[in-house]
Amino acid sequence: MRLLPILLLLVVAVVLLLPLLSRIRLSAPRARRTLPDELVKDPVCQTYVVKSRAVRRTDAGQVRYFCSEQCARLDTGA
Repeated sequence: MRLLPILLLLVVAVVLLLPLLSRIRLSAPRARRTLPDELVKDPVCQTYVVKSRAVRRTDAGQVRYFCSEQCARLDTGA
């Protein structure tokens, strides 16, 4: 007989706490999902390289991406 009031109290606590927990979870800031890295084309050897790993060179305000330092040195800027 003692188990019934304890079980009832537990059920009431769960019913009252679930909406509160879901509101807290919804209001918490979500982690920003990052977009997959894009591919850029090397103007010298015409290969594609992941933008975050590419060698960057800026010429007249324009950013150019290269697959390696060697391709960046070979670039004529045309």
